[in-house]
Amino acid sequence: MRSLLPFPRRVMPQLSASILIPLIACLYVGVIILLPALEVVVGAFAKGLGPFLENFQSAELRSAVLLTLRCTVIAVPANTIFGLAAATAIARRQFPGKALLLSVIDLPFSISPVVVGLMLVLLYSPTNGLLGGIVSSMGWKILFSWPGMVLATIIVTLPFMAREVIPLLEEEGWDQEEAARTLGASNWQVFWKVTLPSVRWAVLYGLILTTARALGEFGAVAVVSGNIAGRTQTLPLFVEDAYKQYNTELAYGAALVLGGVGLISLLLKLFLEQMLGGLRDTDPSR
Repeated sequence: MRSLLPFPRRVMPQLSASILIPLIACLYVGVIILLPALEVVVGAFAKGLGPFLENFQSAELRSAVLLTLRCTVIAVPANTIFGLAAATAIARRQFPGKALLLSVIDLPFSISPVVVGLMLVLLYSPTNGLLGGIVSSMGWKILFSWPGMVLATIIVTLPFMAREVIPLLEEEGWDQEEAARTLGASNWQVFWKVTLPSVRWAVLYGLILTTARALGEFGAVAVVSGNIAGRTQTLPLFVEDAYKQYNTELAYGAALVLGGVGLISLLLKLFLEQMLGGLRDTDPSR
């Protein structure tokens, strides 16, 4: 009887599990991510392409887009410079407080963005903030203005660049850098011509992650901005405000813009992962 069966009986449960587990995973992802994303797309184009494009004539939406870009354009280069400097110091130097610096870099991963915003409020409040009086006396306004929003974005996106570059620098070692120094290269020449080219893909990967996070930041920016339409309202805050005012078509349209940026970031991320993997496969030193 056993010889007539195409497969042993004990294989059947394993075969069922091999189909069932991926099916459950696909259903889970579909319900949690794909269905809400599809709902946003359908809602954005519910009245057709014309009304969808008319939504972008809103002055408040344009202001939110420009303010979001301003925060991103300032935060991303700032964290790129800091991330490269911190990664080089951590991977190439031994100094007191190295473990503490790593912990501080990782801190935004472990605390809520709302807490980050509250920290800035407590620090820069004009009435009782630790630095609020000094900043106010100099004529600067941090809270409820774009500088505070930029600071919040910088803090939230702080770890991404450093955490992408540090492992690659540690993996690379410093043999090539030491060889360049023995040939008479200065520290700056070593950095620009040896160190930076060796981690260029990790830097691009960190740039994508930092940019995507900066564009989509909500919690910390909401606390320090005041969410004033047309003045201190970024695109994520605009989406929430439009939805609360039952302007669902406008909210869906703005959300679709954010989702499109996220999708582009994801595709670039996957491309860079393939590039990094290919470099490691073809270069034995990696």
